Amino acid sequence: MNRPYTFINVAMTADGKIDTFERKGAAISSQRDKQRVDELRAAADGILVGGKTLLGEAPKLTVKSEALREGRIQQGRSPNPIKIGVATRADISPSSDFIAFGEARKVILTTSQTSNSQIEQLRALGVEVFVEETPRVNLNNMMLTLKKLGVDHLMVEGGGTINFELMRLGLVDELMLYIAPMIFGGAMAPTPADGLGVPREQALQMRLADVEQWDGGVLLKYKF
Repeated sequence: MNRPYTFINVAMTADGKIDTFERKGAAISSQRDKQRVDELRAAADGILVGGKTLLGEAPKLTVKSEALREGRIQQGRSPNPIKIGVATRADISPSSDFIAFGEARKVILTTSQTSNSQIEQLRALGVEVFVEETPRVNLNNMMLTLKKLGVDHLMVEGGGTINFELMRLGLVDELMLYIAPMIFGGAMAPTPADGLGVPREQALQMRLADVEQWDGGVLLKYKF
């Protein structure tokens, strides 16, 4: 396969929300689920987020467990997976945790809508920046680039827009959904798959691979 094996991991409420209408990164996962996510991160070569998550939440995208980081080092790997951000305009602050927190290789894929001065600043901070002369980052090309960078196992942590685009383009192999026993409501609250959507006859098809009960919630695993 000329792209990474790619899986999306999402924690959502029982009404299908991955955040509240406030979009401040509301906590949804249980403690056990957080441990599961940390193990997924430790096993991945790269962790990817889209522009809204990158710029709005400044995610750390690192392995929290010292033991898991040490395990990666013993395997001859870096303590943390490669951090990967995808944004049409990468106006990210130098103090963002994506850049400043943790020992990890950092990659941003963007377009020429990002100013040259911003690109130079990011590169000066050690970020590998890939720029496309297109209105939006071509996700098929992005996958080829990530494969060349050594990303064979890619974890996607949202948000809903990039999740949907990756699934729509057939670039996702697996979807993991932790459904927490809570309700957020809100017509404008984000879901695991946002973007433009598709008509019923074009619905993306999956196969349910596993179901587990977790801390009053449910963990679903789907294969594409």
